Order: sequence, then C-alpha cells, then structure tokens
Amino acid sequence: MAKKQIPKPTDSELEILQILWRNGPSTVKVVNEILNEKKDVGYTTTLKFMQIMNEKGLVQRNEDERSHIYSASINQNDTQKVLLDKLLETAFSGSAANLVMQALGNSNTSKDDLKKIRDYLNKIERGE
Repeated sequence: MAKKQIPKPTDSELEILQILWRNGPSTVKVVNEILNEKKDVGYTTTLKFMQIMNEKGLVQRNEDERSHIYSASINQNDTQKVLLDKLLETAFSGSAANLVMQALGNSNTSKDDLKKIRDYLNKIERGE
C-alpha cells in the first residue's frame, strides 16, 4: 500500500503546527497569543490560516465547544522527514554529508549537541 501523502505546510503554517505539536489542541486565541510573542499577528489572520489548514488536512477542528479547538492532524516526525528530504534533494543534491556540514558550520553547536551527534553516528556504525 502506498504511503499517504503528507501535505507540505508553508512557513506560516509550520509555525502554527509547531505550537500545536508543543502545546496540544488549542483555540485560535491561544495560538494567536503565542504567535504574538515573536511578531505582531492579527487574530483574524491566525483564524484564516487555521481555517485554510483545516481545509488542507493539516489540522482538525473540534466544533463541540463554543470556542473551536484545533489539533495537528499530521505527525511532527513525518512532517520533518518530508521537509528534510525535500531540502536534501533540492539544496544539497541528495548529500546528507553536505547538509550536516553546512548545518554545523552555520551555528554555534554546543558540546552537548556534538556529543549527541557522535553517539548517534556510533550507534549507526554499530548497526543499531
């Protein structure tokens, strides 16, 4: 059976999904308040995005209560994989090594993150 196609969210939709993944099912008001911690976003703009996301299948809307509750209908790990695969193919010609070197070279990678990366690479090499 073919794997279900995961809709590719826009950057704005991804911001909303990250809030829902982190906080769980939420009202538009809660999502809008969290978005406004970083940038000024109107309530009606957030509402419109979430309505469109519902139509696209990115979120589900529970209309049982007066305030509708939205929840992510796509899995965070699956979404990250789709986005990463697309980035890997389009920007790095399929080279995971180039992607990792670019990512590590563009940021101040902490010693803790480097240890996690080393541990993960060792695990892969052992075939675990």
